[in-house]
Amino acid sequence: MRYSVSVPNFGEFARPEVFAEVARRAEAAGWDAVLVWDHVVEQKALHRDIADPWILLTVAALATRRIRLGTAVTPVARRRPAKLAREVTTLDRLTGGRVVLGAGLDAPLADEYGSFGETTDARVLAERLDEGLHALDLLWSGEPVSYRGNHTTIDDVVFRPTPVQRPRVPIWVGGVWPNKAPMRRAARWDGAIPIMAGWQAAQPPDLGQVRELVRFLRTCRADHGLTDRPFDIVVGGASPTGTAGRDLVAARADAGATWWDERIPWGEDLDRAEPLLRRIEQGPPRG
Repeated sequence: MRYSVSVPNFGEFARPEVFAEVARRAEAAGWDAVLVWDHVVEQKALHRDIADPWILLTVAALATRRIRLGTAVTPVARRRPAKLAREVTTLDRLTGGRVVLGAGLDAPLADEYGSFGETTDARVLAERLDEGLHALDLLWSGEPVSYRGNHTTIDDVVFRPTPVQRPRVPIWVGGVWPNKAPMRRAARWDGAIPIMAGWQAAQPPDLGQVRELVRFLRTCRADHGLTDRPFDIVVGGASPTGTAGRDLVAARADAGATWWDERIPWGEDLDRAEPLLRRIEQGPPRG
């Protein structure tokens, strides 16, 4: 089991110097990754201070040497694949191969997409997501690429340099469990970051639900002939400190999860850095 910290890209965390400090302290305290959210307005009526996640990850890259850095999750459906491919590649090279791309649809659709004239049709967005992921994989190959989908076109281009990580930067796909479609998508890539019951309160996922999720993902991986390839399953919540936290996380590791993602409950503290920094400094719930 490895351990990440989930950080909003809004509120006090939107200040690059604060985000860099979060990353520095996470590395010093023994965490394995920092994963930042990727919102453009989130709930737009709240008028949050919001920062670009790729700039935040860049300052975190310059402030750290070991931990992995990534998004949880980037709405690939509202990004141009060519631009995203360049950003992720540049960051992966800057970090020496420490990047993870979390991918999903994001929410709320009306605010994050509709506010900018984009469709809010979830089926169309899912198709854009699938095409975008395929395009990223092709572009990261460093080979000549031509591709034509319903929403994405690539006409005889070569993207170099390639990411440090081969064959690609790991792609972890998010979605709400027990919805099957996003986890089927995740099973085709390199990892899954499910949202599970109780997520707003940062409740640790029910152990039975984790077992069910792991069985489903393993079955899907087998159907695609991918059983022998590495695959991460990321579950999380707010863990208690001490023995209780270690036992809680160990049980989910035994069920098949490979990452524990430490999360903040939704509420007044969601925008504040001090409570998260306090938890970070207590260290991950290692067994």
